[in-house]
Amino acid sequence: MVVTVVRAHDAPGPTLVVRLDRLPPGALALGAELRAALAATPYPGLNKIALFDPLTLRYRFVQALPDGSFDFRAGCGHSLLACVVADGRPGPVTVRAVTTGDTVLCERERAPHDDAYTLSFLRAPDAPGTLPTGRPVDVLLGVPVSLVRYGNPYVFVDARHLDPRAAERQLLALRAEAARRLGHSPASALPKIAAVADGPGGLSVRALTVGGWHPGLALTGAAALAAAGALDGTVVPAPRGPVRTPAGTVTVSAAPDRVRVHHKRAEVLESLELPWRVHATA
Repeated sequence: MVVTVVRAHDAPGPTLVVRLDRLPPGALALGAELRAALAATPYPGLNKIALFDPLTLRYRFVQALPDGSFDFRAGCGHSLLACVVADGRPGPVTVRAVTTGDTVLCERERAPHDDAYTLSFLRAPDAPGTLPTGRPVDVLLGVPVSLVRYGNPYVFVDARHLDPRAAERQLLALRAEAARRLGHSPASALPKIAAVADGPGGLSVRALTVGGWHPGLALTGAAALAAAGALDGTVVPAPRGPVRTPAGTVTVSAAPDRVRVHHKRAEVLESLELPWRVHATA
C-alpha cells in the first residue's frame, strides 16, 4: 500500500495521506497494524491521517491520540491541504470534509505567493450553528469565552483573563468545561481552544493542540478566528492585518458568504510503501 507523507507549514506534524481508491477491500486502514507499519519508517509518531477519495474529492480526517486511540470527529485544514498537494491537481479544487461537513475551495495564489494556496471555507460566518449556544459570549469557570463552530468547534479566550504562569492549565480546564457544554468527552480532541490578545500591533493568538501548545495556529483555527471576528460581540475582534502566532503570522479574511485563510503552503516529504493486511472471508 503506497501512501504519501505531506508536511503543511505551521502544522505541528506531517499528515499521512491515504488514497481510498488504492486501499484494498478489507484492508485495516487504522489501528495497531498502522502503528506497527509506521514504526519501521521515519514517522513512528505520526498522528494525523487523511483518507482522501480523488474521485469524489471527499476527505476524512483521523486524529491519533496519545493514549493509542483515534478520534474520527475532528477536522484538520492542514491535512485537507495535504490531500490536495499529494494529489497534485494544478487548478482550483473543491474538497468536501466528510467529518465536519465543510466545503473548502483550494486555489493557488499568484506571485509573489504562487507557491501557496488560499483556502475558502464556503459558509457564511453568521450561518446558523456558528455560535452553538446562540450567544457571542458564554461564561465558563468565571471566564468569558466565545464558543464558535466553524471548521472545528473552538473556544476563544481573552488572554487578559489568564495567568501567564498557568495559562496552559487554565486553558485545559476551560476546554474540558466547554467539551461538557457542547456534548463532547473532556478526553476527546474537541473542542479546540485558543487565547487571543489584541494590542497596538494587532491580534495575536496562542492555541493548544493534542499534546501541548500548537507551534502556530491550526488552519481550522484560523478560519474559526476569522468567523468569530466577523460576528458582533465575541471576544475576538476583527483582524486588522496578519494575526501573530508563536511561529509567525497567518492571514485571514471574511466575506458575507465565506472565510478565507491565505498563503498556506505544504510539501510532499516522501511516498511510503506500508504493509497492509487484507482479511478475506470464505
